[in-house]
Amino acid sequence: MTEQCGYIMAVLQEHRVETATKVQEILTRNGCSIRLRLGLHDAGVETCSPSGLILLQVCGAKAEVEKLQSELQSVPYVKVKVMSLEF
Repeated sequence: MTEQCGYIMAVLQEHRVETATKVQEILTRNGCSIRLRLGLHDAGVETCSPSGLILLQVCGAKAEVEKLQSELQSVPYVKVKVMSLEF
């Protein structure tokens, strides 16, 4: 059976300083399912945005992706959207 890697997950992380550790733990625990991770936030010499966006390409069955989504959404100030790409 071919592995499904057509899931794109957008993780909006508000209050990054408070949520980063828990989000990182969840992502590390699910690391074998994550093919690509891109973190975006406004950063400068004297400022750093309190929120950030993480884009993930996730591989696995739909149920596994939904489980990861649920785990991330259990963290306060974290919102998650998933898109399935089928070509």
